[in-house]
Amino acid sequence: MKSIYLVLDMQNDLVHADGASGKGPLGEQVRERDIIARTAQAISKARAAGIPVAFVRVAFSDDHREANLNSQVFGPIAKNGILKMNAWGGQVHETLAPQDGEWDIVKHRVSPFYQTRLELLLKREGIQRIYCSGVSTQAVVQATVRDAHDRDFDVVLLEDCCASPSAQEHANSVASIGRFCSVANVESAFA
Repeated sequence: MKSIYLVLDMQNDLVHADGASGKGPLGEQVRERDIIARTAQAISKARAAGIPVAFVRVAFSDDHREANLNSQVFGPIAKNGILKMNAWGGQVHETLAPQDGEWDIVKHRVSPFYQTRLELLLKREGIQRIYCSGVSTQAVVQATVRDAHDRDFDVVLLEDCCASPSAQEHANSVASIGRFCSVANVESAFA
């Protein structure tokens, strides 16, 4: 089965210790769960297995024109001036460094399928299975799993490469999407 690994929203503003969320609950969970190192390991394993890696970023123009200012999620992002597409905060964490030719899918909403080129590229490449992980579990990860499932992809969630602002939110999210995907960890993935 032709597969891809989607690395979801692993951006400096969200996961880097110096990012906007680095000192908050999400940053604490990223560090406590060792998400960056685990994700780097998963990326390395996928590449070694010949599975393409693609990066999904939630990012906006400098003026945040794509953000819904009335949204509880995107309004504060625009107000605080974070997740700018071409700024440090909107880039993938340097430890996870995308390689030349790997997809960079920029989204302006929670789901990576909403008004992006992702589905077109997946179908063109004949992808049938999506491995995914990222932050946060209750947002982009849940949306990816549900939307991929509804588009008839086989989905594998790398649970130990995901985090939410609290361990409870993460556990609740994994439990709620478990029927739409297989749940694996970095050690068992890509075998």
